[in-house]
Amino acid sequence: MIVTIVFYGLSVGEKDIKADFSQKNQSLSLKHIFGTDWMGRDMFLRTLKGLSTSILIGLVASLMSAIIAVVIGALAGVGPKWLDQGILWLIDLVMGIPHMVLLILISFAVGRGVKGILIGISLTHWTSLARLIRGEALQLRNEIYIQVSKRLGKGNVYILKKHVLPYILPQVLVGTILMFPHAILHEASITFLGFGLSPEQPAVGIILSESMKYLSTGMWWLAVFPGISLVLIVLLFDKLGENIKRLLDPSSAQE
Repeated sequence: MIVTIVFYGLSVGEKDIKADFSQKNQSLSLKHIFGTDWMGRDMFLRTLKGLSTSILIGLVASLMSAIIAVVIGALAGVGPKWLDQGILWLIDLVMGIPHMVLLILISFAVGRGVKGILIGISLTHWTSLARLIRGEALQLRNEIYIQVSKRLGKGNVYILKKHVLPYILPQVLVGTILMFPHAILHEASITFLGFGLSPEQPAVGIILSESMKYLSTGMWWLAVFPGISLVLIVLLFDKLGENIKRLLDPSSAQE
């Protein structure tokens, strides 16, 4: 379903969502299943376009954030104690600041738009996964094969590459997928508040922000269906993460 939404949304062109004032403010119908807005644009196609944009931004931002988490978490686990303490302090600092506040500040500082969202999400969503990876790496430090590698003269880079990263790969994969819902919701949130994507770009946050002006006139479909679609995407990603976790760790299926 997610892949279908992405590809169908990417296939929607400017001609498909252009203004047609002869069709404006129409409620649900067979022709326009999500209705039309105040400019006569089809809300179903606009929502699909916005969802595909949000998913792609969430995908890239989650991957960037996962890379940061792997590097920092693994360094904390295999590095010296002073490095571990410094990284723990950094994790606590980032987690102590509300995500939305930090996201808005970073997005505003780097110029908003797609770049601002990507950098903002990447720099604020790595902490939980990094803490998990650090814990896994710390457990590995006392394993016999790690101690043997050190006695044989292997450095931290070799141990990290050959022993630590293959072990934490399943946790990284599941953690990255479960990061998608947070990334998508935060992208929509800061765009809704006006600190994300520009108004001319199709995005669910833009659609919801614009619909607020017309809800009092009874045009409820402008916000309800895009909002439900966004929640559905989040639930699909959450289900995907849970199922992949069960495949990688069959014992968790019994919980």
